Amino acid sequence: MKILVLTEKPSVAKEIARVLGCNQKQKHHFEGAKYVVTWALGHLVTLAEPDDYDPKFKTWNLEDLPIIPGKMKLKVMKETSQQFRAIEHLSRRGDLSELVIATDAGREGELVARWIMELIRWKKPFKRLWISSQTDQAIREGFAQLKPGTDYNRLYQAAVCRSEADWLIGLNVTRALTSKFGASLSAGRVQTPTLAMMINREAEIRDFRSVDYWLIEAELGSFRAQWRDPKTGDSRIFDRERADSLKAKLQGQSGRIVQVNKTEKQIPHPLAYDLTELQRDANRKFGFSAKQTSNVLQRLYEQYKLVTYPRTDSRYLTSDMVPTLLGRLKGAAIGPYAALAAPFIRKPLTITKRIVDDTKVSDHHAIIPTGEAISLATLSADERRLYDLILRRFLALFSGPCRYDETKLTIEIAGEKLYASGKVVKQAGWKDVYGATDFTDPDREDNESEEDTGQLLPQASEKDAVTARNVRQVSRQTKPPSRHNEASLLSQMEKFGLGTPATRADIIEKLVSSDTIERQGSLLIPTGKGTQLIELASEELRSPELTARWEQELERISKGKGSMEAFLSGIRKKAAELVDEVKRSSAAYKPHNLTGSKCPDCGEFLQEVKGKRGRYLVCSSRECSYKREADGQLTNHRCPQCHKKMEIHTGKAGKYFQCRPCNVVEKIDGDSKGGGGRKATAKINRQLIEQFSDSAGVGNSLADKLLAALQQKKED
Repeated sequence: MKILVLTEKPSVAKEIARVLGCNQKQKHHFEGAKYVVTWALGHLVTLAEPDDYDPKFKTWNLEDLPIIPGKMKLKVMKETSQQFRAIEHLSRRGDLSELVIATDAGREGELVARWIMELIRWKKPFKRLWISSQTDQAIREGFAQLKPGTDYNRLYQAAVCRSEADWLIGLNVTRALTSKFGASLSAGRVQTPTLAMMINREAEIRDFRSVDYWLIEAELGSFRAQWRDPKTGDSRIFDRERADSLKAKLQGQSGRIVQVNKTEKQIPHPLAYDLTELQRDANRKFGFSAKQTSNVLQRLYEQYKLVTYPRTDSRYLTSDMVPTLLGRLKGAAIGPYAALAAPFIRKPLTITKRIVDDTKVSDHHAIIPTGEAISLATLSADERRLYDLILRRFLALFSGPCRYDETKLTIEIAGEKLYASGKVVKQAGWKDVYGATDFTDPDREDNESEEDTGQLLPQASEKDAVTARNVRQVSRQTKPPSRHNEASLLSQMEKFGLGTPATRADIIEKLVSSDTIERQGSLLIPTGKGTQLIELASEELRSPELTARWEQELERISKGKGSMEAFLSGIRKKAAELVDEVKRSSAAYKPHNLTGSKCPDCGEFLQEVKGKRGRYLVCSSRECSYKREADGQLTNHRCPQCHKKMEIHTGKAGKYFQCRPCNVVEKIDGDSKGGGGRKATAKINRQLIEQFSDSAGVGNSLADKLLAALQQKKED
């Protein structure tokens, strides 16, 4: 008898089949003496659509809502049905005794396999492969230690709850808003409170009123000191006259150091990466979107087998991994990392609770290298940069803390107190891994300060005399809160429990694709559509607290502490309440992207919308299907500044390229900067020559003459 192995992707199936000795390659599976390995293509099975319950739901009508089936049905996805049928056919074989679920070791991976098993009616025993890396050794060890499939029933229940909740809330509220207000308005259990957080930030920025303030700084020989208010400790002065008076009072005056505090401080090494922290770091350092980081990380995990399971929410390792850590270090000690890893390899590793803590690991441990050897030259630039982050963070785990002396001086001049501080590194510790000299704690986000603490202070004692030789009055303005970038938005989503590490990137992309937010450089900005959507959505749905409670309950269900039935009952009730609230709403929606042009078919105004290939004009009437390309289609021509694809526009002087993010403009002619226009013109010329020489039947003579004329023009 043989064992059927079900993986999530063909690439994973290929690797597992190789390790298990399944050398017979078939169209839909690999086969060997003991195993038959097949694959899904992500989700092959999904929840049924409303019209699968009743054909009338094909048309969106407010009166038909809410749609709340008594029992949710499953259906095979049409686009991948061929692979599903192949798995179904394999499952009928009489020589298969059991099934091994080898999909991704997480909530969604469990759902992928269980839904397939449900529709193929698998009744035989099944087991679970639960591994955190795709190396040959991990696969062999995983198959030697397969878990009973029923051990993961609660995880499956949590996955079903998540999927049905998203269907019931997202589908019903989206249909209700769209039907009520006559516009494509997408809402969801996680995306709506995420959007609401961004809208709230925009309101804070809009309502912010900048205020001038001043700082008083004095040069006291070889160092600087800053005045602070004796009552509040604030260095900011909001009264210009008071600042002028203080400057005059201190200028040229002598005083003395009244207090010297010297303390040794340390910054412990940063914790290992989970997915969210890695996405934040990659966004800050490289400008990667959360989705881009996820995609690159998946290749490092799956294709190159260089890192462990990516979709984790833990920043710690488990105690059973300790014996493997030295081997991982040795395997990673190649190229530029050999010298960095050498000190750790030569002596016993220091293992602390900041590295290993079983109580802080749920499904998967932190992201670390697997120890697989590879030529770094085979990695793309993005893969290399992300792997560098993971590897250096791994090396930092075994480094000592960064130790430094912090000296703080209190100086009294003319009855006023000024303060100076400075730091001197005693032991760089884990910062040696990064070659960094700053004192930023990577696990904190509030590292900004008005006071310069990087200066070197002289040896000083109490009662030492000083003179304020140069007093400066520094003008500043209070700043509004910063707009969100992906790093800060991920932090807020994590803080409020919105989504999971595996889903947050997709939520951001969904908001972008639905035109409720847009990217402007590195920032994420709500659109007019997004702003109106939040005004129309239920206040309860846009509250992160509600979604956070749902996420917590899903986690409790996965651990056997919550009730699947009670959760879904609450979701059904909430879906009905949210739809009823939309029905009773007296609000109005005005499309933010209406143009001055009217539809040639029905006379309604056209809207400008974004598509994959650029911008389109579509009729604002839902009953009309008119659509055409708008000025501003994306081209393959790249911006010389940010290297993104540029749009093509038509102006009074003709057509030109424009980069929307950074507003760079290039003419489409022979003088185009960077040669983009020349390439476009050359392409058109070649097409003309081919067209006339082939279709007109004039032979090569005309083509030759055209070529000669073009060459002469180029030389002139």
